[in-house]
Amino acid sequence: MKTRNLILVGVVIFSVFGFTKQDIPQVENSDSDNLRSINHNAFKDGEQLEYRLHYGVINAGTAKLEVKKLSKKIAGREVYHIIGSGRSKGAFDWFFKVRDRYETYMDVDGVFPWMFVRNISEGGYKKHQTYTFAQNKNKVDNGKGQSFETPQGVQDMLSSFYYARTIDYTNAKKDEIFTVWSFVDDEIWPLKIRFKGRETIKVSGKKYKAMKFHPVVQEGRLFEDEKDVTVWISDDENKIPLLAQGKIMVGSIKMELTKYSGLASPISLVKK
Repeated sequence: MKTRNLILVGVVIFSVFGFTKQDIPQVENSDSDNLRSINHNAFKDGEQLEYRLHYGVINAGTAKLEVKKLSKKIAGREVYHIIGSGRSKGAFDWFFKVRDRYETYMDVDGVFPWMFVRNISEGGYKKHQTYTFAQNKNKVDNGKGQSFETPQGVQDMLSSFYYARTIDYTNAKKDEIFTVWSFVDDEIWPLKIRFKGRETIKVSGKKYKAMKFHPVVQEGRLFEDEKDVTVWISDDENKIPLLAQGKIMVGSIKMELTKYSGLASPISLVKK
């Protein structure tokens, strides 16, 4: 489960867990005035999203996403520190212990990362990454002495999710594909999601108006077909994932929203 397909689902479903702390990077102010700004009401300081994860019938774990605005600035610009944390639990924790953490230090106005930290421990497999983005120079340093040229506003695994929430899907057509360019495992990689329409779904006992998406995945790897993975996001300005489910080679996975607070806009809850 270490293929890019799982990374893709991790980005879209953001099944993230864990533990770490990093100093924010020092970036020159040069050309920072030419960096983009995005006007949106998708998220704000103080937002928290909590999820329950299932592996088949097993209650496998929990996940939480938090948005915090830092008092310090990078390149003279305000920054969000976004943390995805959680862990496996119960019986699942006994045979496949997960302790992962993903962090992004993301530009408030531009919705792009200045630094990304990945610290994962999954059933004995461990990995640590620290990427520093020089967005004013279109470069990223992988923390191992290598520097890479990147497109303007390139995302990391976690910030990709937040950037995708700022996209306007109001006039989206069925099967339209939206692409977010990301830097993943020392490569520039296109995260693609296919819009499948709008419907009402029930999550944790509540009904929501939702937009339905399939991540566009490489067939024949973790998933046989892109239809094996479905994500529903709230049909409102927040665009938060409500429910995600997928078929994998050895079963099925499901992730559902259990709690939210600090949203930037009203959620698309269907009142009884």
